[in-house]
Amino acid sequence: MNKLNLAQEIAIGADIPLSKGELVLQVLLRNIETTLVGGESIQIAGFGTFSVKHRSARQGRNPKTGEIIQIESSNVIKFSPGKGFKEVLNTNEQ
Repeated sequence: MNKLNLAQEIAIGADIPLSKGELVLQVLLRNIETTLVGGESIQIAGFGTFSVKHRSARQGRNPKTGEIIQIESSNVIKFSPGKGFKEVLNTNEQ
């Protein structure tokens, strides 16, 4: 599923035009981004928690040459699924 498909599903589920579904998705994603950049986490009951984790600088290895390289510190997004989401995933095994 891509961004347009998700906007279409929002529009269908909310019984609104596709343009409004796209706007809802844009606002949601912008708010998630702004909240995480501000250092806060986002908890959606039954779905999960988005948070920012800091990774310290470290040494790594170039897999092609074997040369030791320095990897800069960075922030990464962490997602922890909620209990309800885990249950849905595990009851729909294929």
